[in-house]
Amino acid sequence: MLEKIIEASVNNRFLILIFTAIIAFAGLYTMFNTPVDAIPDLSDVQVIIFTEYPGQAPQVVEDQVTYPLTSAMLAVPFAKVVRGYSFFGLSFVYIIFEDGTDLYWARSRVLEYLNYVSKRLPPGVTPTLGPDATGVGWVYEYVLDGGDKYDLQQLRSIQDWYLRYELMSVPGVAEVASIGGYVKQYQVEVDPNKLAAYNIPISKVRMALKRSNNDVGGRLIEMG
Repeated sequence: MLEKIIEASVNNRFLILIFTAIIAFAGLYTMFNTPVDAIPDLSDVQVIIFTEYPGQAPQVVEDQVTYPLTSAMLAVPFAKVVRGYSFFGLSFVYIIFEDGTDLYWARSRVLEYLNYVSKRLPPGVTPTLGPDATGVGWVYEYVLDGGDKYDLQQLRSIQDWYLRYELMSVPGVAEVASIGGYVKQYQVEVDPNKLAAYNIPISKVRMALKRSNNDVGGRLIEMG
């Protein structure tokens, strides 16, 4: 058998050379066009819905946020598993799709159903989609050290308002997650006794705070 193969190769040198060139070209093309990852992505195609419901217990979050979202996401095409998790003030819904589903197509379908089910959620609750990254996409960590010059609140502000946006502008970066530090907040402490003395309901205080952040245009007055 081997002798016949060698004899056929010798008698058909031109065809063998063409066949060898085709194989070499195919090998070079595959070598330069096959994506190579340090850690191959074997995770499922999934879309995450993150929802904040501040100050609410896990059971309330489950009944008013997680359950409506999971019920609606069961109808998403090619979704094989829908999981919902409720925490204090937080809700996570994971939609896992069938293998071979395009990630961006899946995100667009989830967004369509999300726009529909958002009307059934409590007022002020806005669900958002997680980043279009995989479970093996965590590639870099860094720490801000301000020494004695900056405290934890100042370092968190620098991270959230300066470094975060610069890093997100780098091609290929899907998300920059901030962990630690103290987020800057403005808190208003209300004295219920004084409100009762002046007959001011708490709703008026809330409305006044809301209106204080509005920008209102003015008119032009021509004189002379």
